[in-house]
Amino acid sequence: MSLFDWFADRRKTAPAVRNTQDVDEGDGLWSKCPECGLVVYRKDLLANASVCKGCGHHHRIFSEERIALIADPGSFEPLDSNLGPTDPLAFKDRRSYADRLRDSQSSTGLIDAVITGLCRVEHHPLALGVMDFRFMGGSMGSVVGEKLTRLIEIATAQRLPVLIVCASGGARMQEGMLSLMQMAKISGALQRHREAGLLYLPLLTHPTTGGVTASFAMLGDLILAEPKALIGFAGRRVIEQTLREKLPDGFQTAEYLRDHGFVDLIVARPDLRETLSSLLRLHGCPALQPA
Repeated sequence: MSLFDWFADRRKTAPAVRNTQDVDEGDGLWSKCPECGLVVYRKDLLANASVCKGCGHHHRIFSEERIALIADPGSFEPLDSNLGPTDPLAFKDRRSYADRLRDSQSSTGLIDAVITGLCRVEHHPLALGVMDFRFMGGSMGSVVGEKLTRLIEIATAQRLPVLIVCASGGARMQEGMLSLMQMAKISGALQRHREAGLLYLPLLTHPTTGGVTASFAMLGDLILAEPKALIGFAGRRVIEQTLREKLPDGFQTAEYLRDHGFVDLIVARPDLRETLSSLLRLHGCPALQPA
């Protein structure tokens, strides 16, 4: 055996050296904050709405957790839960769109990137749409546009306020122009909702970008955001290359947009349900009597 072969064999058989400061999140018991490095018991993190108690960092959560945080227990009734996507353009890049859809559906348990339904928030009826970034980056395809439009139309007919939790990389390129049409369709439904004198609240979470930002995410009567959420249309690098200027620190964060008038209120996740209840009450949205 040559010296080279001996070292190669040692690399294959030698046990990996483990850093005792590393946190094994594979067992699901512990979580390490990517901002401050605080290690916490995962159950304690979930009990605090997945917000770090050390620095306030909002860990990414998904549609099921958001619905549980917003809606009164047992009050959420899903709408159009069987509405699924197709592949109208037979689109293919490195992989076919149909394969990407199947993989996303299998890994997430979702049919597409949004869940819609009716619920109550501290007994206030609410039409709720929650986007999920796990499903192809929360991209807005035809199903996302159709489900949100139907939700808004039901809310208009039943005179309900609407909350849409935005989390998206933008329009779904695999559906081409059909995905861009959803911007106008949802915006039109929101205009009819507004003409009926009803309240619409978007909640911008990390990230909210592209065609979602260019349409329904910025059409709210009050625009809410989570702390430090990335919010914008194009990416920072694209803007800097286009303008040939260095952008300021914190550009496209929720705090920057609030300071420049694009966001009305930044709401920490543990305070969200109480804040929503207060806003609904202040805007005259009636509460149902508990059973």
